[in-house]
Amino acid sequence: MTAEAVKAARMVAEAAAGASLEDVPRRVCEAVRDGLGVDGATLSLLTDTPSRQLLAASDDAALQLEELQFTLLEGPCITAAHTGEPVAVHDLRHELTPWPLFGALMREKLPQIGSVYALPLFFGDYVLGTVDLLALRAHALDEEDLVQASDVADAVTAALMTTREMIITGSRAPDWEPRAVVRAHWFDTARAVTTLVTRRGLSPEDALALMRAEAFRSGRSLADITADVLRDPPGGN
Repeated sequence: MTAEAVKAARMVAEAAAGASLEDVPRRVCEAVRDGLGVDGATLSLLTDTPSRQLLAASDDAALQLEELQFTLLEGPCITAAHTGEPVAVHDLRHELTPWPLFGALMREKLPQIGSVYALPLFFGDYVLGTVDLLALRAHALDEEDLVQASDVADAVTAALMTTREMIITGSRAPDWEPRAVVRAHWFDTARAVTTLVTRRGLSPEDALALMRAEAFRSGRSLADITADVLRDPPGGN
């Protein structure tokens, strides 16, 4: 690794060292952002394709980036998780992306973002999740920078191992920020899917597709649609 990558990896390790479980993802997110010189970062867990669980977002723009991908089920982090390879969108404002809905909505909702990068987080041969990086400028990372960032992603995986029991068992919603969104990703979406399966006789896949379609139609997040479903009384339609 270059001296810059070594420094960034050390910042990630130091951010997690001695931190409470509740603080680890947020502090690691901030360390990745600052260490790699980008403007935002997110951490997400890939537990069972295509399910994703948000762990942390460094700011509102990073959170919205992750919410768009979670709702649309397309984007750089989805592709990075599927392929196990880094994904780069060097010029979001002018570059055609392989994800038409994601590209169009990013330009509409986050026009200030110039570039996005997604890095898989490996646990052995298994993709544990992804780290997303976003920058206000286009071409924030070149190819060499992206290789170095992948090395820093290994430090992120190591830092997250302190939370592995909570991540693996999923026995309770972690008290991570932003709390409402994390909980929606962690438990509430699955509960809403089960509610629609029972109420409407849908398959789980169709229930989730219905919720995503409503989110896209209304311009709201999947977390918002989830909350609507759970607020609706059992006899609702």
